[in-house]
Amino acid sequence: MATRKEIDGSAGVPQFYGNELRFKREEAGLTLEKLVDGSFFGVTSLSEIEHGHRRMPVELARHVDRVLATDGFFERRCEDVRKARQGAHAAYFAGVTEAETRARGLSEWSGTLIPGLLQTRPYAHAVIRSAHSLDTPEEAQAKIDSRMQRARLFDNPKKPEYWAVLHESLVHHSIIPPVEMAEQLGHIAALVRRSRITVQILPWNGPTRALSELPLFNMDFDDEPPLVYTEGPYHGQTIDDPALVMRYRKAYDRLRAAALPPEVSLALIEKVAEEYRHGQDRS
Repeated sequence: MATRKEIDGSAGVPQFYGNELRFKREEAGLTLEKLVDGSFFGVTSLSEIEHGHRRMPVELARHVDRVLATDGFFERRCEDVRKARQGAHAAYFAGVTEAETRARGLSEWSGTLIPGLLQTRPYAHAVIRSAHSLDTPEEAQAKIDSRMQRARLFDNPKKPEYWAVLHESLVHHSIIPPVEMAEQLGHIAALVRRSRITVQILPWNGPTRALSELPLFNMDFDDEPPLVYTEGPYHGQTIDDPALVMRYRKAYDRLRAAALPPEVSLALIEKVAEEYRHGQDRS
């Protein structure tokens, strides 16, 4: 029988949860490989959960509860870990911010706003103050800081690979002053120039199907199934059903095929940024 390791609850909810998972697994005499056998998840995912580095998906928690006969313990604790990792993000988005940090590839479509991962601080401020007008300055600042922290993903020069398709209106119609919009477009162009991201612009006369009004955020991983996330101003939905994920991915591929080539898109972004620098308000 496994010897119970001392659990340091003060280390935080994810660490406590992971230590308990490791104890139960070792008590049952199972390796990481044996415990994930029969699930869609890999050994690396389970190891990171045991070390408190990532949240356990509900589907995996159910699998673990079944294999270890823990009577739903780990599924019930998923909510505790989600709250611990939520920070200033909306509850429906907390899982996305955690998942994107371990993604191999991210691909995004937006027809209404520049995506959060690409936003500069002034642009994020305008979006957040508009959507959350009743927030205190401190609450708004916490949301902005959390959004800026997300973009630290791009500090890694290689992973995750990021591809975005943006509607042309996002380039020409600004929600911030021209000088700030020039900085926003310049920020995107700089990421493209150092080969960190790929961006395509969908022209005005591109597809206008209703689906193109929905933002799409696709996540691919090394050892777990892909996910799709879509949202409105005050709600979001993460989709993991394989058939639905495939349909959304095909829809994204059609948008990408209709968009301008990356090099042409970059030229357009830089041209409009220069116009904003000279004080032209295109809104």
